[in-house]
Amino acid sequence: MALTTTIKGVRIPDSKLAREITEVVRDTAPSLLFHHSSRVYYFGALAGKRRGLTFDPELLYAGAMFHDMGLVKAHSSANERFEVDGANVARDFLRGHGISQQDVDLVWTAIALHTTPGIPQHMHPVVALVTAGVEMDVLGLTYPEYSETERTQVVHAHPRTEHFKEDIIQAFYDGIKHKPETTFGNVKADVIADKEPHFHRGNFCSVIRCSAWHG
Repeated sequence: MALTTTIKGVRIPDSKLAREITEVVRDTAPSLLFHHSSRVYYFGALAGKRRGLTFDPELLYAGAMFHDMGLVKAHSSANERFEVDGANVARDFLRGHGISQQDVDLVWTAIALHTTPGIPQHMHPVVALVTAGVEMDVLGLTYPEYSETERTQVVHAHPRTEHFKEDIIQAFYDGIKHKPETTFGNVKADVIADKEPHFHRGNFCSVIRCSAWHG
């Protein structure tokens, strides 16, 4: 694991807190999610630099690394959304390390909203950039905004599996299949579908499979 990789001035924070976050996630989450979360940090931080945003790298790192911990069996509740489970893991960890409640709340919000499009980009940079990193690594929505060098270096530091798209879909399914009621989502789509018989909902899995990323 390349703690010292620097990409366009972005690197994992060299701090005790960041090292302990790395250790906890690496030892708890499967390799697929650990490397995905690490790439989310890099892509989020690179987006922040490109956009001229000011953010605390440690808090962004915490949000990125814990954002999928709710998919891990050890942290998956019976009836909460997986995003909330992950946010709660981060909250408890950060509180245990003396982080201020304001910063804890910021990271909690970033994780809780990372699958809610259209809102995070209007919020604090930490919230916006966790989602930006996820949307790049999973969906490839901003693929052209990153140089080939940036993409290559991030993936070299934290490799994608050969069939990452299907692997990440499977990881989502495995993490939420025991509580399908928590997947209730955007009610506006339900309203449009009810009134317009020819409406076709957007599909998360289809977007992943059609993204510019290979594999």
